[in-house]
Amino acid sequence: MEAPEKKEGEKKPAILPTASAVLDSGELAEMVYDPAVRETRFVVGSGEEWRYEESVQLSPAERLVPYSATNNLVKHRVVLFPSEPADYGDEAALVSRIRDFVRRHVEVSEDFELISTYYILFTWIYDVFHEVPYVRVRGGYGSGKTRFLLTVGSLCRLPIFASAASTVSPIFRLLDAFRGTLILDEGDFRFSDEKAEIVKILNNGNAKGFPVLRTEVSPKKEFDPRAYNVFGPKIVATRGFFQDRALESRCVTEDMRGGAIRTEIPLNLDERFHEEAREIRNQLLLWRLRHFKDARGETRAGARDLEPRLQQIFGPLVSVISDASERSKAIAYIAKVNEDLVEERSEAAEAQVLHVIRDLVAQPGARLAIQDITKEFVRRYGDEYERRVTPRWVGSLVRRRLGLKPSRSTGIFTLGPEEVARLASLYKRFGIEATGTEEETPVEQSSDAAA
Repeated sequence: MEAPEKKEGEKKPAILPTASAVLDSGELAEMVYDPAVRETRFVVGSGEEWRYEESVQLSPAERLVPYSATNNLVKHRVVLFPSEPADYGDEAALVSRIRDFVRRHVEVSEDFELISTYYILFTWIYDVFHEVPYVRVRGGYGSGKTRFLLTVGSLCRLPIFASAASTVSPIFRLLDAFRGTLILDEGDFRFSDEKAEIVKILNNGNAKGFPVLRTEVSPKKEFDPRAYNVFGPKIVATRGFFQDRALESRCVTEDMRGGAIRTEIPLNLDERFHEEAREIRNQLLLWRLRHFKDARGETRAGARDLEPRLQQIFGPLVSVISDASERSKAIAYIAKVNEDLVEERSEAAEAQVLHVIRDLVAQPGARLAIQDITKEFVRRYGDEYERRVTPRWVGSLVRRRLGLKPSRSTGIFTLGPEEVARLASLYKRFGIEATGTEEETPVEQSSDAAA
């Protein structure tokens, strides 16, 4: 009878590789990685008291260990860690250093720079809250989206750089394992099924309690449904709008215009960039240890000026802004972005069609057949739409949304001179600058079999 008891007592606890945990004692266990000696360990503590631990015994049956320094994700900077807690002075000094780092490496508007700075701070205590907003940059090639992801992402807590992923499947596992900040370039996922999976992550990841269910195949070839926790902050780059309007409303978005950048912004990010980013992450780790418990209080007290729906989404972000003046600026910016989004998203396709029509009208011998408009629309904006852009769909926008009436003759749908004369009022409504040629340019008809 004694042999089984001895065997039970000698049973080794389960080893659980972990990047971060909140212990029953209220202490935090945060993995750190020192690249100089290539070692990982835990920083355990809270407030002003902390210590290093090689592992953390949760119970006789479970023991937490940090991920190995030889782990492929650690070696290749897919996930970034601090190396040690570091003093930062006061919070104002830390915020100033974060903002200066962002300003020196990427070109964004002053208001969005403010939002990005505090979003970085927010990611270090996001797990206290039940909802998180997203930060998104939108623009074409060469507009600076990737630089923004690298710059801001490098300072976030446990950033997971998924922009180089060849498939979506690893992202579910990375988010579930590390519970960090997803840094995502949607443009790297070309196929509609991949983008649909990304939307699942984004739709389920802004609130606690909504894991994504995926079917895995067990070693015995049996189907094994599994829930993946995808909750957490996310910084996303896209070329166009999300088709899901609810998802759009969860984002604070900056349109990246590209063009000339300030001379002090480096064209390439060298090792000094990564070293400085790690130093700031070290300071942010100490900030997390000091403020994690404090953040459990009222999350929306500072966001009363936002409407209730926006309070729910953006209240947690606003709550980390201690400076009253900067909090007011952030609230005003969030409200303005949301107001613009509601109007912009509903009219985006119509405005794009108008831009195409305006530019075609300005060309000598302009041809305004619906098919010609569609062809140019696809060339300019086709990549922004998951649906197939057809002359029938464009014709519907022209008639129902813009109120123009293409005339039909022998199966040809074309905008005639009378409709061209109405364009000026539409340009004004959509905020589009007119070319001044609408009344001068003769309009030719073109063959178009479908509208």
